[in-house]
Amino acid sequence: MVAPMTPYERAVATLQNEPVDELPAYPLVCGLQRRLLPNQPVTYKTWATDAKVCADSFVEGFKQYKFPFSVLLEDLSVTAHDYGAKVRMDAENTPFVDGHIIHTTEDYEKIAETHPDYHKGRTGHLIEMNKLVAQQLKGKSFLMSFLEGPLLTLTQAGGAEQVMMDMYTDPDAVHKALESTTQFCCESVTAIAETGVEAMCWDYLWGNYSCLGDPEYMEFEGEKYAKRTNEATRKAGIGLAIHNCADMPHLDTQIKLFGVDGYSMAYYPQIPESPTMASVIERGYGEKCTIMGTIDPQLFMRGTYDEAVQVTKDLCQDVKTAMCKAGLNSHVCIASGCEVPPDLETKWEVVQGVMDGTHKYGAF
Repeated sequence: MVAPMTPYERAVATLQNEPVDELPAYPLVCGLQRRLLPNQPVTYKTWATDAKVCADSFVEGFKQYKFPFSVLLEDLSVTAHDYGAKVRMDAENTPFVDGHIIHTTEDYEKIAETHPDYHKGRTGHLIEMNKLVAQQLKGKSFLMSFLEGPLLTLTQAGGAEQVMMDMYTDPDAVHKALESTTQFCCESVTAIAETGVEAMCWDYLWGNYSCLGDPEYMEFEGEKYAKRTNEATRKAGIGLAIHNCADMPHLDTQIKLFGVDGYSMAYYPQIPESPTMASVIERGYGEKCTIMGTIDPQLFMRGTYDEAVQVTKDLCQDVKTAMCKAGLNSHVCIASGCEVPPDLETKWEVVQGVMDGTHKYGAF
């Protein structure tokens, strides 16, 4: 029996595979937290462009829910914006790219010659938000920054379909652009580490067998470019985590080869090859790092409090059984498999159901 822990103590113990009082829980609420800010209705557009408002929302989320982890995610168009992609920002929708910058092979050359200033643009906004959150939450919640990796930066800026085709028709051009996006990611994580956050969570989405096999993924991210961003993360003195909400992730590469501290993943029950969290633990990946996930984000829009408690109960029971088989003390975090939709219809009572369910059924 472990004595009651603070949220931060629980997170740190989990990352070190030490005994915990209960499993940590962190639904990836991120942009949804703008609705917690007191006395001011905040649009998503304001949240995504005002570093202080954004930071205040993470602080308020911790105050109300005592999240052991806080993943400082904004959206997946941050770095693409800084490369010149057109990002649409509606009042209440997640910003997204609706104007790609790759249309011909020559456009890769332009990207290769582009060197965005990470102090400016949306990456600069993210860095400032991280600093403001760390000033208030460091030592209370384990803070992970979040940024798109080199390949996701390129596909977001240029269009995934275009880049994937060009990998086969003109791979040299793609590699030239990836040199630039990798350098930008390395510079960004070095600056982010100076804000006071304790880890970087890279989004390496394309490590997905539905899209790329091992040779293709290793060539266009794993063997060279992710290796550099991972090394830059370690050199900056912060922890290394990966988020991959793909249906069939490259677990051997992204967990074992990359040597990460945390791995955030999703689960797709309609796809037979999609691994459950319990199966990932039983296959030995839980010995390597903390596994985070895998609650369906749509539950938070469509479900009820009672359904959330039941889903969380089932997940806690499954992973605790797997932990026992694998001889783990912890190394598990109950979380959503991807960001909880920041929609106005998303239900905070479902978030509460996940937290309450974990307190009850994740306890040791």
